[in-house]
Amino acid sequence: MQSDSSCHGGRAGLFALALAALGVVYGDIGTSPLYAFKEAFAGPHGLYPTEANILAALSAFFWAVLVIVSMKYVWIVLRFDNEGEGGVLALTALAHRVAGASRGGMLVIAGGIFAAALFYGDAIITPAISVLSAVEGLSIATPALEHYVVPITVGILVALFLIQKKGTGQVGRFFGPVTLIWFGSLAAMGIASIVQTPEVLRALDPRYAINFALDKPGMAFVLLSAVFLSLTGGEALYADMGHFGAKPVRLAWYGLVWPSLVLNYLGQGALVLRTPAAMENPFYMLAPDWFLLPLVGLATLATVIASQATITGAYSMTLQAMRLGYLPRLRILHTSDTERGQIYVPSVNWLMLMGVIVLVFQFRSSGALAAAYGIAVSGTMIITTLLTAYVVIVAVRRHQKRKLVALAAFGLLELLFFSSNLSKIAEGGWLPMALGGLIFLLLTTWKEGSGMLAQQRQMIDVPMEGFLAGPVPDVPKVPGTAIYLTSEPALVPSALFHNLKHYKVMHERTVFLHVVNEDIPRIPEDARVTVRELAPGVFNVDARFGFREEPDVPAALRLAEPAGLVLEPMLTTYFVARSSVVDGPGKLPHWRCALFAWMMRQSEGAASYFKLPANQVVELGTQVML
Repeated sequence: MQSDSSCHGGRAGLFALALAALGVVYGDIGTSPLYAFKEAFAGPHGLYPTEANILAALSAFFWAVLVIVSMKYVWIVLRFDNEGEGGVLALTALAHRVAGASRGGMLVIAGGIFAAALFYGDAIITPAISVLSAVEGLSIATPALEHYVVPITVGILVALFLIQKKGTGQVGRFFGPVTLIWFGSLAAMGIASIVQTPEVLRALDPRYAINFALDKPGMAFVLLSAVFLSLTGGEALYADMGHFGAKPVRLAWYGLVWPSLVLNYLGQGALVLRTPAAMENPFYMLAPDWFLLPLVGLATLATVIASQATITGAYSMTLQAMRLGYLPRLRILHTSDTERGQIYVPSVNWLMLMGVIVLVFQFRSSGALAAAYGIAVSGTMIITTLLTAYVVIVAVRRHQKRKLVALAAFGLLELLFFSSNLSKIAEGGWLPMALGGLIFLLLTTWKEGSGMLAQQRQMIDVPMEGFLAGPVPDVPKVPGTAIYLTSEPALVPSALFHNLKHYKVMHERTVFLHVVNEDIPRIPEDARVTVRELAPGVFNVDARFGFREEPDVPAALRLAEPAGLVLEPMLTTYFVARSSVVDGPGKLPHWRCALFAWMMRQSEGAASYFKLPANQVVELGTQVML
């Protein structure tokens, strides 16, 4: 939406953006009180709810959120944006830009792509665990409904994914107010419980967590995996900063979200200090009887909002991966006539729905699913820290040592969280790692295969310089303009030779169009198009798009009119080459070649991807062996 620099409404505009950020940015971390504190005392490895253990756990929760979220993400990482955009792919592009083509740059890219792959694992787990944890409140209010928790959860999730194609613009305006009520309820319930047991405030002393770690290192190590569940929405702070800017995100965190979370965790701890049996579900038992069913409804709305933010985040991540060349062109629908960022990716939507339903039926409770949750997020956090440190080393000079020391401390703590989550591999932690590995394989296969495909085309295609210097093909010239899409401006596109071979004509005016995907989010309109006349009647056009933009070639070409390139739609034809991969001896293993060929078949055609008019496109096919 807007960055800090565009918040012209002063304080009113800042508060409005902070309210909007509540629903989108903080939906995930805002629902963590539903299950995080409970998991510290659940399962065969959970702590026994003694006073010392409760205070130690609360102390660990408080200081972990303070250090990782309040200090690392909100205060430091938000400063490392890529032209106003955040998220691990945006940070990867930024790190690659400052690194260049060095070997270190290749490692940076690999790490960032793996973090993006892990994000998809998180995007599938978040809706399942969030909605499950909310609906489980029904079994507290009415135990007879316990058997209906899973069916109701699946029904809510199916409905959520079905409405995605209608867009979230209308629903989105309610996200902020609903989340505001949610955080207000968290704080109110926490305060009511703390007033009854004020000694719980002793947990703010870090010595409780430190002494527990020194006296019982094994139990403290296991505790970390539960504590980490309170941090799982931290990446969203950075990923969604481009929608709102850093100031509104910081204002919402320090002004409401962080205090509400702290008060609710302390309130849950105070309740368990008074009634250890409440550890069965301290969040819902914190509510008075009259508020229990309304709280279940409110929690369900909050988890749907958290899930919605994760789903749209997966769409945005897919779009960024396509722009950076790690995914083929997929069908993307735009759900708003005014907001370019509101998109719907059908293939991603249905794959996520299938994955979420499988998770719900497989794990059947938020407690069982919690084991699978932490690994994906902690892995992404570590890579974010490493990428930020790399940018600091290469490009930042001011306070460099201080920032590196702080990042090293964050990285060490996150490594402990990751190691603790690894202890739950057998209980479900393998799932996000396996899913991340599979998606990483898909992303890298497409990048490597498309690079080899480009090399094959370079071997086949004729250099542009030689073509222009040679004799003009002895064929008739027909009226109009032929536009040839090319991935390499130095080479004559194969579609031109196929056109000469089959139609044996050339147009009066020939345009070689090169679409450039930049590693910055958006390109200013005055820098969108570059036009060069290569020879009489022959032009080269570079159309540049950022990785957060939708390539619209006809709209971009209209910007070329001041340079003398005026196109009449009825006299303009777009020629597009479409390659198909055939099996044979090559550098790619046969199975990866087959995988790349399958991904190519899923790719959306260039005509629809670049918004070319359907009645002005001619598509010519070629076969390539990798």
